[in-house]
Parts: sequence; C-alpha cells; structure tokens
Amino acid sequence: MHILLTRPLEDSLEIILKFKSLGHQVSHLPLLDIEKIRYEEIRFSDYGGIIFTSANAVKFLDFDKINKNILCFCVGDITENKARSAGFQNTIAAEGNVSNLKELILQNYETKDKPLLYISGEIVSADLDQQLSNEGYNVKRIINYKVKYNSKFNDNFIEGLKANKPDIVYIYSQNSASSFLNFIKINQTENIWMNTNLMCIGEKTSSILNEIKWKKIFLFNPGEEEFLLYKI
Repeated sequence: MHILLTRPLEDSLEIILKFKSLGHQVSHLPLLDIEKIRYEEIRFSDYGGIIFTSANAVKFLDFDKINKNILCFCVGDITENKARSAGFQNTIAAEGNVSNLKELILQNYETKDKPLLYISGEIVSADLDQQLSNEGYNVKRIINYKVKYNSKFNDNFIEGLKANKPDIVYIYSQNSASSFLNFIKINQTENIWMNTNLMCIGEKTSSILNEIKWKKIFLFNPGEEEFLLYKI
C-alpha cells in the first residue's frame, strides 16, 4: 500500500521505517511548522503536577529547574515517551485524547491545594484547564509553542501524489487537518482522494476534511497506525 504520513519528520521517522519494513510505500508530507514561544519564568516548585497534551509541549519546555520526579500527566503514549526521554520519572499516559486525560487527572490527582501546571500550544482542541477548574482544581496554563501551516511543497512531490494516489492518509490534529485541506485546495487535488482511506484522531479532526470525498474515514489513537492497516 501507499501510505501518506503528515507529522514532522522527527515524529514520523520510527513509523516510516516500520511501514517500509512491512513492504509499504511511504510518502511524507509535513503539514505544520512548529515554533517555540517565549513564556514567563515558571517556579516549578509551586506545582504538584504537570500536564502535557502534546510531545511539542515537552520539546519546547526548559527543564533546568524542574524536579523530574514531579507527577506528569500525558495525553498519550507518544507524549509520555517524549517526557520520559526528557528525564521525567513519574509519568501517567491517557489513551490519546483530552477527555481520557481529564478523567486520568480526576482519578489520580487529589492534592487540590497545590496547583497543576498545564503546558500546551497556542491552539488546543479542548479547554482542559477550564474543565479542570470547574472540578475544583487550580490550573495554570503556559503556552510554549505555536504552529503554522506549511506552505512550501515540492512540485515533483505533488505530481507524484497525483500519479500514485495514497491508499491511506494519517492526520493527527485539527491543525493538521486544516493545513491538509489548504494543501488540497491550493494544489487543486480535491478529486483524487476517492479511493483513499482517511485516518484521523477524533471526530473534530475528521469533520474538517468531510467536504472531500474519501473511500472511508477511520478514527484512531496514536499507536494504532499499524493495526489500522488490517481494517481496510
């Protein structure tokens, strides 16, 4: 099968190698440019736990003054792996979505007298900090990165996609979905995806691309990419 992956290369390399080892053709179309944002100095000792809703939130955090034994809540396995590679020892991962992450925090964080630190990007899919505040938690949100749509694509790559249309496309966020829709319209490829299976994280992500005609649309959590190959 021909598989199109759309995350940044450093986040896609492992799965690219995996799919190629299984004999699949893999194309890579990074849809987003990620940029660090300068943020206020944080007194990490004031907080009883840290929340990460993306691996980029971990990537762009300055770790010099953090106790790596602090309780660390991660939205999914990829984010948790990034946190562990940064040295965090006490991590808990949800199943790839914010709703599950909220429930995980409610079940495992009882020290409401000590605030939680929520590290995120500029745009988030759900107002997790507000939801937790409604539950009686004190949450401080720090924004440490932003995303921009990638607008620079190789003409030969685009022509290659038109000539050899992907069987599967994986989309990992609402930002990526919006960027992919922009890519489709700019390059006038609205009508080439009728035999392509669209794999999206969450219904909000897939809904952005509903105006394009796909063979089928599947919802998945990070880590299930290989499993989805056997569903089509």
